[in-house]
Amino acid sequence: MNVIDYNNFVDKLALQVKSFQENFTFLSQSNTIEDLGNSFVQILRGNFLLRDINILYRNKFTSNWQPIKVNNPKCFKIVSEFELSKNIKIEYPEKDDFNIIALLPLIDNSYFIFFCGEKIDKSAFTETDKITLQMFIQLLDSAYQALINQKKEKHLIFSLNHRVVQLNTLIDTGIEISRLQKINSLLELALERAVSLTNASYGSLEAVTKDGNSNKIFFPTDVPDKVFESKNKISTSVSYNGIEYILNLVEKESRDKSENFDETDKILLTAFARQVQTSLENERLHKEALLGERMQKEIEMAAAMQRRIIPQNLPEIKNFSIHGFNIPSLEIGGDYYDVVKLVNEKYLLIIADVAGKGVASGLLVNSLNAYLNAYLENHFELKDIARKLNKVIFQASTPEKYITAFVAILNPETSSLEYVNAGHNPIYLDKNGKLVKLDKGGIAFGMFNMDLPYESETIVMNKNDRILFYTDGITEAMNEIGDEYTDEKLEDFFLRNSSCDTKTFLNELVASIKDHTKDTPQSDDITALYLMRVS
Repeated sequence: MNVIDYNNFVDKLALQVKSFQENFTFLSQSNTIEDLGNSFVQILRGNFLLRDINILYRNKFTSNWQPIKVNNPKCFKIVSEFELSKNIKIEYPEKDDFNIIALLPLIDNSYFIFFCGEKIDKSAFTETDKITLQMFIQLLDSAYQALINQKKEKHLIFSLNHRVVQLNTLIDTGIEISRLQKINSLLELALERAVSLTNASYGSLEAVTKDGNSNKIFFPTDVPDKVFESKNKISTSVSYNGIEYILNLVEKESRDKSENFDETDKILLTAFARQVQTSLENERLHKEALLGERMQKEIEMAAAMQRRIIPQNLPEIKNFSIHGFNIPSLEIGGDYYDVVKLVNEKYLLIIADVAGKGVASGLLVNSLNAYLNAYLENHFELKDIARKLNKVIFQASTPEKYITAFVAILNPETSSLEYVNAGHNPIYLDKNGKLVKLDKGGIAFGMFNMDLPYESETIVMNKNDRILFYTDGITEAMNEIGDEYTDEKLEDFFLRNSSCDTKTFLNELVASIKDHTKDTPQSDDITALYLMRVS
């Protein structure tokens, strides 16, 4: 090829390249295989001025070729004898009725094949044309992949939206199940919710022991066994302590008729079964190694539940400013704080720390949140709530698990704050530049199964008085040589930064902790809540 021909080739190719993005956008607007094939026919006709273009499609599930656009029936005879390939194959036979035959193998083992006649001006197909055609076919391949991914994405979005609604109910059910002490009640509730959320007509839950003995419950209770012979059924099972629990759902209902269970229903059923297993294993979950995909999904579910109970925004309180943060050391943390507006216009403030961390600690935090919110619905005395929390946390936890907590009731009208310190580190009050430690209370929640008394104290906050609620993850944060941040350093920081607003104060506190620890991995959850009377 001489210099002039080469320059001409480059110029033509450059013009084709400029149109690739535009053509790809055109192809990407296709919603079906037929639209994609017809759009590509338009591209071939516009770029090569071909007289006759035929296109066939064959999906991976059949050996039959589907006509997308066929003008010449002879292409059916040729394609029946055409040898398939895993690579793009282009032939230029220049005989019969077709000058171009191009086979495009697709990512999902489907195929496109094209049969094209001569150009309208009957000119020869040049080397430039051949290179350009190769590039356009690869462009079609990319557009096909985009179409497949688009379909998958739409299906995924629909499925995820459905799952979000179901998962919210699933989480609430998990909290309710965790409160139940009797296995039969737990299983009955799980079965009832599984039937309800999947729109199943019937459900059964069978417990089978190693020696073959079984016990089966139904929902509704009077379901005949023959119902479960239906083909419209989904099942799953989990094992615990030598017993296999088999959950069956039958006959999914819709508004008009019965329909098949979908993948979302199967995922939800599996989640319910695992929820039963989690509730049964609650006492030993923290002792077992979290291995495998099954356990990882449980961790993700527990983490999602915990993220829901840590407040993203705190309420505005008249005459006060408040801000908080929580930085867990693991995916599931053992620290917790909240600020809840009560019906009497007062506010409950709490910060808590579970002994240890991981899944078991996260579940215990969820239990504390659930029990506390249940008690807040009625009139209560702070000391009475402390006693009740001690009992229920003891029942919900293993012997080595307990919760230290600082619980307070703030009355904005009187600026009074009544508190109980349940085995928590002393909370700091800055009163006119003097550090006061709030430590009146009793033992940590869940340590003893006894009706132990708790002592409360009431303080009055004046303008510019400040209180720092915190967990020991701050004072025990270590640097690379094992030196802790210490109580003394926190007290000094607290008194030296009295002029900051609440948000700035906590940002500066985090910066101070990170300046101390440098790149040392965080060994414990770091949580703080900062309250200031501003007027």
